[in-house]
Amino acid sequence: MKWLQAIQQYLPTHKYAINSRILGDDAELAWSNLGYWEDAKSSYPQACQELAFHLAQSIQLTSNDHLLDLGCGQGASLIFWLKQFQIQNLSAVELQPHCVEKIQKNLNSKVKITQDSFLNLKNIYPQHSLDAVLCIDAAYHSDLNSLLFSVFDILNSKGRFAFHYLMLSDEFLNLNSLQQLKYQSLLKAADVNLKHLNSKQGLHAQLENAGFEVLDIADLSTPVLQGFARYIQQQKLGAAHFDLGQFKIQMTAKLCEKLYSDGLIRYVQISVRKP
Repeated sequence: MKWLQAIQQYLPTHKYAINSRILGDDAELAWSNLGYWEDAKSSYPQACQELAFHLAQSIQLTSNDHLLDLGCGQGASLIFWLKQFQIQNLSAVELQPHCVEKIQKNLNSKVKITQDSFLNLKNIYPQHSLDAVLCIDAAYHSDLNSLLFSVFDILNSKGRFAFHYLMLSDEFLNLNSLQQLKYQSLLKAADVNLKHLNSKQGLHAQLENAGFEVLDIADLSTPVLQGFARYIQQQKLGAAHFDLGQFKIQMTAKLCEKLYSDGLIRYVQISVRKP
């Protein structure tokens, strides 16, 4: 069985697990998003913080908000909300058991964390109890309609929700079925369902049909997709032995580069408010 153990040491513990040490963050509660790259010289943690900061600014997050972080990963964003925004009432939902355990160990008295899907929020939180919900670089793995209805029920009146998603360009809609099938396969490898994506006009309609007022849909393709791809190219990742963690990161960077260069699928920051 030694051969099985040897293989398993290179396998991620969860399909969304990322080896952040390879990316440049060796903290116990590390970042694991694509980052917002204003400067090619930024470190990985700095870029991740920028992506989180832009998302929070889009809904004018304040220290008085009861905040829920959806898909908080390894927990770096939770530390960021506590320190940067002085959030006093912080909750989180994360699917990966090992991440939840690590966060409970380090932030148990400061964060109320639940291991569950963020499509199951009604069963976790009382109705209309939250002022703000943020989801950094994770929502596009889920059906948008399901996510919107899940969040809507737990927000207070005037509650805000901001998240990252993928959006189809108008040019994408003109592709033939074979060309669209190619993109469907590419996205499936990244656990993204092409059928869940929409054009900007379609996104507006989805958001409004779910009951939200649209604050903004901002295209972040250049600082995020191109930025992450360039960062990984500069790192020149390589290993003397097979490492699935490095392979996963390199494939993610290649997908980001293709999406950016083709320009048919855009990376967007969406902010909405409940009436």
